[in-house]
Amino acid sequence: MPKKIIGLVILAAMIAIVIIGAVKNNTSESDALNNMALGSDVDFLPTEEGLAKGEKAPDFQLTTLDGEVVTLSDYQGQKVILNFWATWCPPCRAEMPHMQNYFEEQAEEANVVILAVNLTTEDKGLKKIEDFVEEFELGFSIPMDDKGAVGSTYQAVSIPTSYMIDTKGRIQNKVVGPMDAPMMEQLVKEME
Repeated sequence: MPKKIIGLVILAAMIAIVIIGAVKNNTSESDALNNMALGSDVDFLPTEEGLAKGEKAPDFQLTTLDGEVVTLSDYQGQKVILNFWATWCPPCRAEMPHMQNYFEEQAEEANVVILAVNLTTEDKGLKKIEDFVEEFELGFSIPMDDKGAVGSTYQAVSIPTSYMIDTKGRIQNKVVGPMDAPMMEQLVKEME
């Protein structure tokens, strides 16, 4: 009899975890929509947008770690690797040297911009982010998603998450997990 009770308690706990996760996820999406409606510092521009292959990537405006304002639509005419990351994420740490190598060796010739959006609301403070960028000597733009709205819009639940966006601003691929330079090269070629 006690084994049945323990089993039921464990089952109830697992169901509660699933329900809490689902409610939290819905709340995050609601918060992102409310931030957009309330005019947060992230501006989303109305277009025919979505996250499926071939759809226009949702536009946004963020401020980089260096204080520069970047708007995704300003890069139309160039290919964009839109990456979401945080300093505490081991796969992000593994990916960044590859991203920097790709940036240094191939990005300019391939007409590619890298926007590595830091999920600032999920990170451990500005100093940690600055130290991370310095450690890996990152030379590409680091937009700061300090409200969490862009990461939510792009469904960056598991990180790193990257979107490959073509010269017309349309999503061509989504990669969940770390990429290496050859993988980036291949994905960029597929956008041609």
